[in-house]
Amino acid sequence: MEGGLSIQNLNAWYVPGKPVLSGLSLELKKNEVLGLMGLNGAGKTTFLNILSGLHKGFTTDAFTVEGKPLALREESFKKRRYTVFAEDHSFAYFTFREYFSYVFQAYGKQEPKAEELIQGFGFEAWENKLLGDLSMGNRKKAFLITAFALKPEFLFLDEPVNGLDFSGTEFLYQQMKTYGRYGTLLFSSHILESITLTADRVLILENGSIGQSFQGKEMDAGQIRDALRVGTDV
Repeated sequence: MEGGLSIQNLNAWYVPGKPVLSGLSLELKKNEVLGLMGLNGAGKTTFLNILSGLHKGFTTDAFTVEGKPLALREESFKKRRYTVFAEDHSFAYFTFREYFSYVFQAYGKQEPKAEELIQGFGFEAWENKLLGDLSMGNRKKAFLITAFALKPEFLFLDEPVNGLDFSGTEFLYQQMKTYGRYGTLLFSSHILESITLTADRVLILENGSIGQSFQGKEMDAGQIRDALRVGTDV
C-alpha cells in the first residue's frame, strides 16, 4: 500500500489479561481522511495513544509505513506524525507563540505564518497567553492551529470537536475535509456530524477490533448509528 500506514493484529491492555484492543488490523490509505467511531470504552483513545507512542501495553504482528516496517516509537516516524489529544495540559508555561515555534524547531521545519488559521479559529486574543491559562476550548485551538500549520504526513486527532465553539467547529470541519491535500488524517469522534461532513471512510470499533466499515454513499448517518447499536440494548 504505497504511501499508507498498516497495522496488523494489534492487541492492547492496561491490565494484563484484560484486553482493550484485540486482533485489530487497519490500513490507512495515503491522503485519506478516516474517521473512527465506537461506543465509550471501545478503545479509540487507546489506539491513537499507541500510534502516538504513548501507550506501552501492546503487541502487534506488523506496523508498516509505505510498505516498510517501522517501530511506533522510532524517531523517523515521530517526525512524520502529530497528535491533537482530546485534552492536553502539557506546555502550560509556554505561550501559544512559544509553543508554535518550539514545534517547528523540533520537526525541523521553517515556521510559517499562521494568521489565516488563527483568524479562522477566532484565536487572535490568546496568541500571547500561557497555554495553562487558557480554557479547554482555546487550548484545543492552539494545538489544532499548530497541527494544520505543520501539515504532518500523518495527523491524528482524538475527539477534535470537544471544547470548541460553533464557529471553531465549522472552521475545523473545513480543515479536516481538505486535509488530504497535505497528508493523511485519522480522527476519533462520537459526533456523527463530524464523520459524515469530513471523512472519506469511517470504521466502527467494537469488541476491541474493527467491526464495520463505511465509505462514500454508504456513509449515511442512520446506517452508522445502527452499526453503533449492534451489541447494545438501544
